Parts: sequence; C-alpha cells; structure tokens
Amino acid sequence: MKLNNLQPAEGSTKNKKRIGRGQGSGSAGTAGRGHKGAKSRSGYSRKIGFEGGQQPLQRRLPKFGFTNFNRVEYKGINLDTLQKLADEKKVKEITHAILKENGLVSKNDLVKILGRGELKAKLKVTVHGYSASAKAAIEAAGGTAEVC
Repeated sequence: MKLNNLQPAEGSTKNKKRIGRGQGSGSAGTAGRGHKGAKSRSGYSRKIGFEGGQQPLQRRLPKFGFTNFNRVEYKGINLDTLQKLADEKKVKEITHAILKENGLVSKNDLVKILGRGELKAKLKVTVHGYSASAKAAIEAAGGTAEVC
C-alpha cells in the first residue's frame, strides 16, 4: 500500500447532487429551498439569536448587576507559595520581578500577599498589598513587608 494508490472503500462515497442546474436535473425550480420567503433568497443569513420573530432569549431576560469601574484587581499570592519559593528556589527577597520569573504573575498584575499557610523563612517582601494576617506572619518570621 502506497499513498498514491489509496482509495475510499467501495460505496462509501457519493457524488454531490448538483441542485438548481436546469429542468433535466430533476432538482430545478426552487432547488430544494421551498417557496418564497427570506430563506429561499440568495445571500440569506439569519441574525444571531433570531428565534423566528419570537422575542429572543437575550431580550426576555432582565439586565442585572453592576460593574464598578474603579475596582482595583489584585493577584493573590499566599504565604505557602512564598515558603515554597524560599525552599525550592532559595530566594531571600520577593519582588514582582521574581514572581514574574517563576510564572506566578504576569507583567501588569498588582500583587497582594494573602495569609493561607505558614511562613518560616525570613523574607524581604516588596509587593503592592498585604492582608493583615499575611503582614503579621511575614514580620513574625523575621522578614519585612514593604509596599511598592
């Protein structure tokens, strides 16, 4: 068997029916589109969400909620993650650049240290924010918590 002599199994493929190609073809006239109406015309495409004239779902449901455009979104990093970095990578200082190198944050993220887990390593941490418990834990371990 070679690529140049591969063929589909016998009877598995059929020729496409060429509709709208004259009366002798047996599928002329309306070419399988029925009679009149938008769907029989060329260039027809239904709008997204159109339900045949019935009120569409996105218009039946009420609008709700509120988006505060002044919200400041922080990327949360927990103490156990910092301890893991200190153990595996032997870091003594935590900055945005170090977190970015290790794939924990991206370029424009604001970083906030959160208090899950426990921290034993003495670290100098410089990020955008801290929870009260995280700041207390960093200072209890002998480190410093600075805001950049």
